[in-house]
Amino acid sequence: MKTTFDLKAKRPLIISGPCSAETEEQTLETCRQLAATGLVDVLRAGIWKPRTKPGSFEGVGLKGLAWLAAAKAETGLPTAVEVATTKHVEAALEFGVDILWIGARTTVSPFSVQEIADALKGTNTPVLVKNPMNPDIDLWAGAVVRLQNAGLDNVGLIHRGFSYFGHSQYRNSPMWHLVIEMRSRFPELTMICDPSHICGNRTYLQEVSQTAADLRFDGLIVESHICPDKAWSDASQQLVPDDLAKLVRGVNWRQDTTNDPEFVNALNNLRQQIDQIDSELFDLLSRRMRVAEKIGEIKRDNNVAILQGGRWNSIVDKVVTQARELNLSEEFLKTVLEAIHIESISRQNSIMNR
Repeated sequence: MKTTFDLKAKRPLIISGPCSAETEEQTLETCRQLAATGLVDVLRAGIWKPRTKPGSFEGVGLKGLAWLAAAKAETGLPTAVEVATTKHVEAALEFGVDILWIGARTTVSPFSVQEIADALKGTNTPVLVKNPMNPDIDLWAGAVVRLQNAGLDNVGLIHRGFSYFGHSQYRNSPMWHLVIEMRSRFPELTMICDPSHICGNRTYLQEVSQTAADLRFDGLIVESHICPDKAWSDASQQLVPDDLAKLVRGVNWRQDTTNDPEFVNALNNLRQQIDQIDSELFDLLSRRMRVAEKIGEIKRDNNVAILQGGRWNSIVDKVVTQARELNLSEEFLKTVLEAIHIESISRQNSIMNR
């Protein structure tokens, strides 16, 4: 009888392997070298590759599952693959794959997720769900619930970043605040970080992995290849097994907490300061909104439009120029100002259209 892999059995849980299984030799040798590090818990390989544009490499298919099964037999390590259809699920289970994951392009389709959930009923196969490509955690949460409703209780999450328009150092923006919200909804689920797809390159892998550890993630899924520069897919983000080992060793997986009295007292004192500052801060915001409402009354009485572009731009420019002096990032200040502006407009609009 097959023993089901427990996603909570180890922290950190390290999953690694090539983005794509390309050849039998490449797959087996990569897995051998990863196993030899003694740091990898699960071997992964892309068998079916859902590519954005047709014509690019879309995976080797079923024969890749045989290579992964051979790697499992040789190394003794469990295996994981991405599935997107019922046929993928059936084939993966037939070849003894231990963990399945649902990719970002599949998570966006409730119909596809439901088909996978139905195909897995009665198996309790471990399933990891990647966040959807767009920053929609309701869609992500919905995929989890569909699996749970099918009786699967060995479910986890993979954070691979979110697609968005605009310039960034990352291939997919981490948007850590959304992941924190997702964890608050499902605190019992294992959360794995995928720095390979967040970064899209090797430069920031260590930094993103450490951030994930600091945010109490439960592990990493990192792509590795014996010769990354010759990889058939996502060459720039894969690591050779030795570098994968360096990355894993370099991450500090901090403890949850400590009962040391000095720590507890210091933390409580600082938290009390934060509570007091928050109280004062929100009181000021409330006062600001009352002033905004009076502005709305004046604009209404004089039949003047709410938006005054020049005024708002001058406020933003003035505050942002103080970013360094305030020791706050420009991005943070702009985010706060935007939220204040939206609330102010909403209140003025309510007054002007009573």
